[in-house]
Amino acid sequence: MDFIKSLLAQFFLLPSKIKYSIMAFGAILTIILFYFTFRPNPNGWQKVSKLGVTLPLKYKIHGIDVSHHNGTIDWQKVRKMRFSDEELRIKFCFLKATEGMTHSDKQFDRNWEKLAQMGIKRGAYHFYIPWREPVGQAKNFINSVKLEKGDFAPVLDIEKNSLRADSQIVNDIEKWLDIIQNHYGVKPIIYTNPTFYRKFIKGNFDDYPLWIADYSKETLKGYNSSLWFWQHTQSGWCEGVKGTVDYNVFLGSQGDLDELCL
Repeated sequence: MDFIKSLLAQFFLLPSKIKYSIMAFGAILTIILFYFTFRPNPNGWQKVSKLGVTLPLKYKIHGIDVSHHNGTIDWQKVRKMRFSDEELRIKFCFLKATEGMTHSDKQFDRNWEKLAQMGIKRGAYHFYIPWREPVGQAKNFINSVKLEKGDFAPVLDIEKNSLRADSQIVNDIEKWLDIIQNHYGVKPIIYTNPTFYRKFIKGNFDDYPLWIADYSKETLKGYNSSLWFWQHTQSGWCEGVKGTVDYNVFLGSQGDLDELCL
């Protein structure tokens, strides 16, 4: 108590300008603490220590996406893992299948088969190279991916730019989407980030299901009504997977999820 009285006495002896600065700093700090303590949390963000990330637990359908960069995955462990008090688990996974006109992911076939065995809903994506022609890229995906009933619609991953005109890139994306839709009989899903969404997707492909990689927001704004998947972090942990992995959440119901499948 004497120590506090001493501090207060010294405070009142300070010049007025310094006292006012300290008081202003204290007020700002109080406002910041109040905001972070009582701010709205409509998506139910909660730290899940087991995964090392915060998840929007308002949503109940969570998944990951992987490629050969994640090494050889123990899918048995992935299937068995549970997180949060509600016993949530990994319910879906997207796999990188192809890239450009000739590349195929060396872990795709193994992972594709294992997901079916584990009963985890699966999807395949093509990493699009905008300076390569779209027909060859579409054929690369078609030759590598045999979809079955219950699998997700094919995914176009567009996140790289090129020196081509924007209009040409949009036309090429449309060609890829048309070829894939004609082959599989279902409208493809488009995966992208906020910058590429605004530049190439918004206003051009609004009727395609959207999967957005947006790590900067607690809530999603500025996207059209076709947004279904949200990749909200790249740095989660998952049993059976070496290193960190991307975590995603589905923004609709189980019925909505089934509508996006073959």
